[in-house]
Amino acid sequence: METYALLLAATLNAGTVLALASLGLLINEKAGIVNLGAEGMMLCAAIAGFATVSVTGNDLLGFMAGVAAGALMAAVFGFFVIWLNTNQYATGLALSLFGVGFSAFVGVAFVQAKLPERVQYLVPFLSDIPWLGSALFRHHPMVYAVVALTFGLTWFLYKSRPGLVLRAVGESPHSSHALGFSVRQIRLAAVIAGGALCGLSGAYISIIYTPLWVEGMIAGKGWIALALTTFATWRPARVLWGAYLFGGVTMLQFHLQASGLDVPSQFLSMLPYVSTIVVLCLISQNPRWLRANMPASLGKPFAL
Repeated sequence: METYALLLAATLNAGTVLALASLGLLINEKAGIVNLGAEGMMLCAAIAGFATVSVTGNDLLGFMAGVAAGALMAAVFGFFVIWLNTNQYATGLALSLFGVGFSAFVGVAFVQAKLPERVQYLVPFLSDIPWLGSALFRHHPMVYAVVALTFGLTWFLYKSRPGLVLRAVGESPHSSHALGFSVRQIRLAAVIAGGALCGLSGAYISIIYTPLWVEGMIAGKGWIALALTTFATWRPARVLWGAYLFGGVTMLQFHLQASGLDVPSQFLSMLPYVSTIVVLCLISQNPRWLRANMPASLGKPFAL
């Protein structure tokens, strides 16, 4: 039972990484912007956060550095696709490639660096409950914060006026402009907010999830997060559940390897990516259902 408790705890931890990035990309896409640069933003945020903590010893400053790195890269992306009307897909790919190379260049000096002793977080009293304590109540506060963020984003998008305006911009930017809303500024704000969450996810990886820096350590999680928004049909609550599902598949490979399953490790390492492809193939079987849930102006430039 303790083994399954540890597997569940690892699933929640891995799902937090994907949920943070996916919720950021969901905000982008609700405004009608597709950002394929999540992988690059997360890598740059990971090295920014790790370098900050290794120098200052302060995790909060590390998270802030990661958020700033993600938001800055997203702002540059937003300038190109919103004001210069460059192709969103090509610009996002360029951003991702830039982030991979830039993070590798900057991170050379931090490959052997070590962070200060990590703090063990425990929820008082609840962490002592047999099985449940080790599974649910011994996590970093970010694991619980992402659940609150999901509920908060759901309320924002479907109950608040700014959220309804954001969705309106994603559905019909020309109608929103005719009503007096600044489509470009709203889209830029959404892109920066999404980049900040991707940056927070990248910083969480290098500071908490695997507290070290290795070139390319995001290992495709940005692409999985991008697929997860489609898998969740652009609904925050479904994003959270999907993140835990994909996080569980990711952790399952390590559990199976540890149990001595006689399967080549390369096949087990493929599990998260194969499951992503399978899920996307399954939901693509009903394009009408996808179009009914997808923001109508997704990926389309807005020109006055």
